[in-house]
Amino acid sequence: MVQHVLRLCAGLLALLAGATAQASCAVEWPHWQRFAERWIQPDGRVLESSLEKNHSSSEGQSYALFFALVANDQQRFANIWRWSRENLAGNDPQNNLPAWLWGQGKDGRWQVQDVNSASDADLWFAYALLEADRLWDKPDYRADALSLLAQVKQREVTELPGLGTVLLPGPIGFSHIGHLWRINPSYQPLPLMRRLAAVDPEGPWAAIAEQSVGLLRQAGEHGFAADWIGYRAVSDSAGLFTSDPMKGDVGSYDAIRVYLWAGMTHSADPLAAKVLDSLGGMARATASSGLPPEKVNVRTGEVEGDSPSGFSAALVPYFQAKQQPWLADLQYQRARDALERWHAGSGAAPFYYDYMLSLFGLGWADQFYRFAADGRLQPLWESSCSATAR
Repeated sequence: MVQHVLRLCAGLLALLAGATAQASCAVEWPHWQRFAERWIQPDGRVLESSLEKNHSSSEGQSYALFFALVANDQQRFANIWRWSRENLAGNDPQNNLPAWLWGQGKDGRWQVQDVNSASDADLWFAYALLEADRLWDKPDYRADALSLLAQVKQREVTELPGLGTVLLPGPIGFSHIGHLWRINPSYQPLPLMRRLAAVDPEGPWAAIAEQSVGLLRQAGEHGFAADWIGYRAVSDSAGLFTSDPMKGDVGSYDAIRVYLWAGMTHSADPLAAKVLDSLGGMARATASSGLPPEKVNVRTGEVEGDSPSGFSAALVPYFQAKQQPWLADLQYQRARDALERWHAGSGAAPFYYDYMLSLFGLGWADQFYRFAADGRLQPLWESSCSATAR
């Protein structure tokens, strides 16, 4: 009888300990919870991540997947990936890259609207899945990630004459237009490249990372990132950078992520300082008025318009990395106030992209996550919750 009581007590203590440990793993991140409630359906579909009404994009799905991991939100992570896998990749990531656009067509049917993939979303999917396996011990996620990476290498990576290994924005529409290629510098965050290189050392990821500094310096001498860059072959072994044939020399809604990734890159990364040194223009432009510009001409250095609050959030890590804390604090306050006004009902609802940039920038500033020098994700909850991290 005594032994039975002792075993019962031991079992109760174990249950209590488990409940306490589980409670300590909960992440109180109001901005993420509000985003999830506003933009993520119960089935895992992320709403309004495209300019098309009621459409969803692979970008929105992949970013939300990453943040669910940062928040230790395992069920929502599973839902987001399940929906993405089934609806964007035909439930076959071994053979299909995720389509970038899904929604209701003119025929009324809800389905893929553009089968082309977006390489940045593909890499964020793969990165989040790899880190979910490492932190949560979910080998099925790793298998899907490796399948995606194999396809990215085959369909979205190429060798350009005189330049080397380059990540194309997608399989279709960005190459061999009169021997011209289009490149998006915001598609290759250094932390992701480092992690992918560690997982797949024979892959192109280290070489793509090495291209980062060159791509930024080719945008112009004023220290701004361009949304898009052109590269034209002049022979079988040489080429030159040009203005993008479609977007020109503008740096705006795509390029803002270049500053964000640069700021979040670990200072021990061998390219971190070089990338930051190539991006001095945004610091000068913001310091002059207190607000980051909405658009810049990377060739002339001219700036135009006041940016939305998401730009400010994206620049917080950048200003911290550049050791300009007063500018970082100013942008943090602007971005946070915009979200809080909306939550309090006294401000307009932010657009999806503004909120997503705010999750990246403010989440990093509030130390919900960091990237290690080798690209590993370091979520706030890892040390106390992840007994299986490796």
